[in-house]
Amino acid sequence: MGGVRGLAAPFVVPGPAGVAVRDRLKHLTPEDERVLRAVGEHQGTLASRDLKIRCADGLEHGADSWALRKRELTKVSSSRIAGAITKASHDQWALARRCQAARIRLLEDGIRTLKYRLSLPVGAKGTKRAAGGYRSKGEWFCKSRRLKDLEARHAATVADWRAGRVRVVRGGKRLLNTRHHLAEAGLTEERWRERWEAERWFLAADGESGKRFGNETIRVTPDGRVSIKLPAPLAHLANTKHGRYTLASTVAFAHRGTEWADRIQANRAVAYRIHLDTTRGRWYLTASWQRPLVQTVPWESARAGGVIGVDANADHFAAYRLDQHGNPVGEPHRFAYDLTGTTHHRDAQIRHALTRLLHWARQTGATGIAIEDLDFSTEKTREKHGRRKKFRQLISGIPAGKLKARLVSMAAEQGLAIIAVDPAYTSKWGGQHWQKPLTTPRRKMSRHDAAGIAIGRRALGHPIRRRTAPPPHDRRDRAGHRTAQAAPGAREREGTRPPATDHVPRDVPPSGTRKRQPSAPKTVRDAPRAHQWVQHPLMCSG
Repeated sequence: MGGVRGLAAPFVVPGPAGVAVRDRLKHLTPEDERVLRAVGEHQGTLASRDLKIRCADGLEHGADSWALRKRELTKVSSSRIAGAITKASHDQWALARRCQAARIRLLEDGIRTLKYRLSLPVGAKGTKRAAGGYRSKGEWFCKSRRLKDLEARHAATVADWRAGRVRVVRGGKRLLNTRHHLAEAGLTEERWRERWEAERWFLAADGESGKRFGNETIRVTPDGRVSIKLPAPLAHLANTKHGRYTLASTVAFAHRGTEWADRIQANRAVAYRIHLDTTRGRWYLTASWQRPLVQTVPWESARAGGVIGVDANADHFAAYRLDQHGNPVGEPHRFAYDLTGTTHHRDAQIRHALTRLLHWARQTGATGIAIEDLDFSTEKTREKHGRRKKFRQLISGIPAGKLKARLVSMAAEQGLAIIAVDPAYTSKWGGQHWQKPLTTPRRKMSRHDAAGIAIGRRALGHPIRRRTAPPPHDRRDRAGHRTAQAAPGAREREGTRPPATDHVPRDVPPSGTRKRQPSAPKTVRDAPRAHQWVQHPLMCSG
């Protein structure tokens, strides 16, 4: 179709590869907290040193240097703790490396857009697909300076990439910068220092299959007793044999507790992490493990019982139920959430909205949920939407990555498949072809509800644009064309009705013949006048 980009085929999203559950460590004694702080601080210092060495190695890192780092750490901790620290350092370096590559792509997009707009005359109008020139010479000058700044950043980042140099902050760059804005963050220096130190602790251990209860460093028994293998310099703090310290608190995982118990009783690997929430003053234990790769549900099976088309917006999910033939069933549903406030509040709002959506999907009997495969990485740049600050804030506030991850994980527990579709033109075509026909005095259809129908139809493999019934035979010429669904030249698809003639209406074609004869008149008034009227003289009689 002319002017429409190629659309990617829908696909079933693979299920989650891992599971994580968390419980609070209640009723800890002052001695327990003192030991946890000492162990976290000691191992955090080791982790910082090891990460520094790993970043200094850069691209020269190999198996020999990894083994050397692990041997050095084993002397001041244990072999298992050393293995966990070196693996965490390697993962952190790899993550920083991926972020560096994403940063380079983002800078390249900004430079490309700036060069294009600077090449246009001042005041040149843009189109829907490309921005125009800048409004004034002053703005053009400011953007030319920004172009030089982005090019300098790009050159420096590319140089770091080629040298294997990354910049990592243990504890987080955002928290580090908060140190210079304590009043705005509502923190004192002591409170910030407490958070900073807690974020840099290292109280984690990877699981080991075949070992007792799946982990030798941090062990949790089936009755919830938690014990920690102390590093060599802190072995004098042990309260049980073999250099272990057993906490007074017990844990009980309410969510996935049965699955966790089955794993530890079979001595299968379970990783644990202990951390302190300084805002609430609470200690938590997180257990995680991997799941075996499960064969993805075929697309035909995922759409067999119909789907729920979901349009994700800044403050709600707009969902509509569609049967396997693509027909809307029932009424539209909305699941609202509020993305203002703290991070925990926003995360809870997303989780509650997804829970209500999944429960409703199970009640309708649908086998899949269709959602757009959104990626806002190229949409949030200042160069593309510099003057539209509200729109940039809108798309920045939608947690697309977290939303998709949570939806996939939660839908897998409900036995629902997630079908990702191309987001192109769903809102436009949905509002054009589905909003008005489904609006009734008792049903108020919004553009978002219509977009949910468009998403669901694309997931089912049906075209979004509707096919209207042809006009009656006696009104074929007056009724006009049907709703356009394809370019006029695509006769095999649902398109416009071919014209009756190849010439201007009420005109004779160049060939001198008509393609279709006119219909017979129904009244005397419409009869053709093919003869001439002649006045004869009066007849004389007599």
